[in-house]
Amino acid sequence: MSFGRLDCAAGSQPMSDINMTPLIDVMLVLVVIFIITAPLLTSSIKLDLPQTDAAKAGDAPKSVTVVMDAAGQIYLKDQPVTLDELARQLNSSASANPQTEVLLRADQVVPYGRVVEVMGAAQKAGLNRIGFVADATASAKTGVVESTPAVKP
Repeated sequence: MSFGRLDCAAGSQPMSDINMTPLIDVMLVLVVIFIITAPLLTSSIKLDLPQTDAAKAGDAPKSVTVVMDAAGQIYLKDQPVTLDELARQLNSSASANPQTEVLLRADQVVPYGRVVEVMGAAQKAGLNRIGFVADATASAKTGVVESTPAVKP
């Protein structure tokens, strides 16, 4: 009586190794989540602050844009103004908020003296924060650094 081969194949054995790839993926996601949320948790101290009428939230500094075209004409809020009108409007801005910043956009051919007159009007009004607005050059936009050769006298 023969029933076939006595040594039969046992079939597939269970895998005893753990697949680490999903575990590593989950751990990396958790690390990224902790890196993003850690700076947000630093200011989470709960305080019961005292109440007072004197403490007010400070006004955010506003800005006033003054534009000077190639002819030297001064514009404030896209309206042409004289130097006296500019000084009056800057005085009213300074009285409303002394931290107002003046953003000065002047054409490159405007004489320096004309720019200084506008700066003087702003400073007389009490606005000492003056910013000069300029466009980035093509090399700065592309990240190319240009070097100029040294001139020997």
